[in-house]
Order: sequence, then structure tokens, then C-alpha cells
Amino acid sequence: MKKIAVIDYGMSNLHSVLKSFQKVINKNYYLSIAQTSNDIEDASILVLPGQGAANSCVEKLSSNFPDLKKHILNKPFLGICLGFQILFEKSHENGGVSCFSLIEGDVKDFREVIHKDMKVPHMGWNKVKQKYDHILWKSIPDESFFYFVHSYCAQANIESSILSSTNYEVDFTSSILKDNILACQFHPEKSSKYGLQLLSNFINWTEELE
Repeated sequence: MKKIAVIDYGMSNLHSVLKSFQKVINKNYYLSIAQTSNDIEDASILVLPGQGAANSCVEKLSSNFPDLKKHILNKPFLGICLGFQILFEKSHENGGVSCFSLIEGDVKDFREVIHKDMKVPHMGWNKVKQKYDHILWKSIPDESFFYFVHSYCAQANIESSILSSTNYEVDFTSSILKDNILACQFHPEKSSKYGLQLLSNFINWTEELE
């Protein structure tokens, strides 16, 4: 059986992520909660959900999972929300936070790039514009709605790594795909039918990577 390790560093709501994966996996997979490096060592797939501040997230991950970056580069990986943002080079949160630098680009405060009358955080359903066809979009129509909750928005510098974009007065990168890494700003686990479809597609995609 293949182990899906959902990384717990004390800053994410694991319940909804675990519940959603339980709906889409088959008997060949089992879910586990990873709280130490040993917990991810033998995992087949890594999932990093997250919420809160980027600096605390990076510090906790670096402390609890010192080899995490190596594992992200070598195993199928899904990052969600803050687990998406910390893959970039820098977040402008808390005066500037150096992140994992796995995706070229940075993460800026919405309040720096949109008008003051727009609500921040960006919260609720919004369209996701697919940049190109991929198995990850199977049975998901272009510009389907997904659920967002975030105050900071990312912009990837390399066009080929942008899987989708979303508009909230400005266009921002809402998901990326690079090698074995999929990450999204929106919450598939809170996005009903198409969110579950994306998670199912992710599992099928990981099998193609083998």
C-alpha cells in the first residue's frame, strides 16, 4: 500500500483535508499524519496544508522536518494555501520572509496591489482559469469555481510553472505545476465537487509519475 502523509506542523486544519482524501483514495492507499521527519521518510505522497503566518510556517517546518525540501523534490507533493505560498522565493509578510525557493516568484500582500475598497482577505468562491490541458483538470471545466481564503497573493515568474490563474481585481497565480509538485492557493478540500475531482486527479497523476 502507498502511504499519503499529510504534514502536521501545528498550523493547519487537517480534518477537512483528511476527510476529502478519504473520499477519493482506493484500497491501494492509506492516510497518515506526519509530525516528524521519520513520518515522511517512507511516504509515497506528501500533502502540505497550511494556514497562518509565513514566517511561523517556515520556522516550524524547518525545525520539525529539516529534510522536507529534499522530500518535496523527490516525491509527489501537494501544497495547499500556505503550503503553496512557502514554495516561492519570498513572502512579503512580516517585513519579508525567505521561503523554500522551489518556484521562482514572490508572494505579496493583496493590500499592496489592489484598491482599498476590495475586501481582504480574499474569501469565498472564485473562478480558476486553466492555463493548459492536463490530467489534473480532467472532468473540471475551465473557469470552475474553487474556494479561497487568503490575504497574500502569489505570482510565479516562469510561465510554464503556472497551472492556473485567478482574478481578484488583479490576476494572480492560483496553482502551479512543476515536475512532481502541484500546489494551489485555493482549498480543494473545501471546493465541493470539483475540489474532490482535483484530488482524485492528483492521485491518478502521481501514478503516472512512477
